[in-house]
Amino acid sequence: MSASTARLDLDGNTIKPITICMIGAGGFIGSHMCEKLMSETPHTVFAVDVHNDKIKHLLEPDSLPWAGRIHFHRINIKNDSRLEGLIKSSDLTLNLAAICTPADYNTRPLDTIYSNFIDGLPVVKYCSDNKKRLIHFSTCEIYGKTIGSYLPNNSPLRQDPAYYILKEDTSPCIFGSVEKQRWSYACAKQLMERLIYAEGAENGLQFTIVRPFNWIGPRMDFIPGIDGPSDGVPRVLACFSNNLLRREPLKLVDGGESQRTFVYIKDAIEAVLLMIENPGRANGHIFNVGNPNNEVTVRQLAEMMTQVYSKVSGEDSIKTPTIDVSSKEFYGEGYDDSDKRIPDMTIINKQLGWNPKTPIWEMLESTLTYQYKTYAEAIKQTIAKPVAS
Repeated sequence: MSASTARLDLDGNTIKPITICMIGAGGFIGSHMCEKLMSETPHTVFAVDVHNDKIKHLLEPDSLPWAGRIHFHRINIKNDSRLEGLIKSSDLTLNLAAICTPADYNTRPLDTIYSNFIDGLPVVKYCSDNKKRLIHFSTCEIYGKTIGSYLPNNSPLRQDPAYYILKEDTSPCIFGSVEKQRWSYACAKQLMERLIYAEGAENGLQFTIVRPFNWIGPRMDFIPGIDGPSDGVPRVLACFSNNLLRREPLKLVDGGESQRTFVYIKDAIEAVLLMIENPGRANGHIFNVGNPNNEVTVRQLAEMMTQVYSKVSGEDSIKTPTIDVSSKEFYGEGYDDSDKRIPDMTIINKQLGWNPKTPIWEMLESTLTYQYKTYAEAIKQTIAKPVAS
């Protein structure tokens, strides 16, 4: 980006370079956010994470045009005193750190609660005490189940958007019983939101809360046995990608009847950049960031991914492309789920003028092309290795 190029915010004011402390910069969202900030803005990033594999291409070599504007800090936010210094030295903190894999919610509930609430407490405190702005990443899971899910199956009200569209300022948060530990994630995220909101009300913390609705794209999660644990279970898109790469049936939990909306990572990052560069419009707000036009059932997603993968790989689909499994079999005891997750876009459209652009077929092709180019050969070699006795 040319240093002489004047960049203006939504109100016509010149955007000044700032320093951003990005916690979780080495992950899926963080890596795309770093790319965007380096290639299109003059901002400086303190990239905080325990791993940097997904942003190495931004850190090396020193001849890159943004050299000197991104600095990696290998820090575990649980127990590193350096974090406060980085937040003090920044204008804005983005907190992306979380355990956000459904397979962990009911098998590792304590880790999930600590990661999403306890470990994030110092970040909020440092921002509040030092009068630094915070953009905190929450989750669409905070809404839990829709009101409509409690209506009789034959009720016409189930088709009324008032009973299933999720609004930041009016929709209730409806979770399952305590025994359903799948809700440990959503509850921890909700409590963190309430803490941040209270810090804003009582101590003047300038904050923005982001509720992502299934952001997908290249570098999402991991492929078990390749760049993640062999027994790991990533989120649905990476999970299905793994099955396709290994020519295994895609497992549909409880028939794959849950409905979801998906938004492309590059669209979502545009929304976050608008929040970063328009603090007057973003501060004090909670934003849904999703694409209500890309709604499908998980079964439909599996069918679409199977079709797209055949196109990008040149391979025919296997004879039995999907199989049904119970949630207990797949996730273990204590699993529960939400029926629909469809975001209302009124607030983000009004405040930031943002709307997603990428249709689901296009984002699936981009993502699966990346998955195939990145992992296909490694998986073939893994499958070809003789199993040790």
